[in-house]
Amino acid sequence: MRLTLQDAKIVETDVFGDHRGFFTETYTKNKFEKAGINVDFTQDNQSLSVEPGVLRGLHFQRAPYAQTKLLRAVTGVIYDVIVDVRKSSPTYGKWEGFILSEYNHRQLLVPKGFAHGFVTLTPNVNVAYKVDGYYNPEADGGIAFDDPDLAINWPMPVEHLILSEKDKHHPQLKDADLNFVYGKD
Repeated sequence: MRLTLQDAKIVETDVFGDHRGFFTETYTKNKFEKAGINVDFTQDNQSLSVEPGVLRGLHFQRAPYAQTKLLRAVTGVIYDVIVDVRKSSPTYGKWEGFILSEYNHRQLLVPKGFAHGFVTLTPNVNVAYKVDGYYNPEADGGIAFDDPDLAINWPMPVEHLILSEKDKHHPQLKDADLNFVYGKD
């Protein structure tokens, strides 16, 4: 499924369910390649957010340590947001949001050059994601979740959101230290 923001994709795998539950292949390299997703993933990550309203983001890693992510909600429901931060991109500074849940089994492919974040809509949310590069603390960056220029429509009042100290202090997009250029990795 193609999205408004170029290069990002929603991935829907076949889900086989019966009275016992369900089975799905969350990642099958040859099927992903056939769908035009050719990413060499190097690491799997998982986060647990205990309460509804936990907001994680908006994060990115600066080039040359930028990461492509493939993420999904294993348990619970999240509202996931991506922001195009690639200079010269026709969608620079634009955002899109998606519901990812244990019920819809959707995954989001977040390309390099996008800031990413999510807010939990249910308790005990487990988010699992693959990345194609290792974490580098010197390349770590973020933009403010409440940047008025982005005007992200979070699904709950921002005064009720639960953030880390780090995520409370990210700069606005116009002041962020970005080195992504559209059309280049």
